[in-house]
Amino acid sequence: MKTMTCRQLGGPCDLEHRGESADDVINAQDKHLKEAEKAGDPVHQEARDAMKSRWRHPKKSLGWYRDMKKAFAALPEG
Repeated sequence: MKTMTCRQLGGPCDLEHRGESADDVINAQDKHLKEAEKAGDPVHQEARDAMKSRWRHPKKSLGWYRDMKKAFAALPEG
């Protein structure tokens, strides 16, 4: 189990997401940003908009995804 923060994943806060894989924490970040967007959080809205924009551009999104997978792999267990 590893931990990445919202900030490490491109967001504005230090909420921790824990998971067995990079996909686990990326999905947790997506859920976190969606919930913040729903709550009207303008700081997280910017990160959510960036995430949505990134996925509209496959090359850009793949680069971000690979970077997050590498960052996750480099983290210590725990």
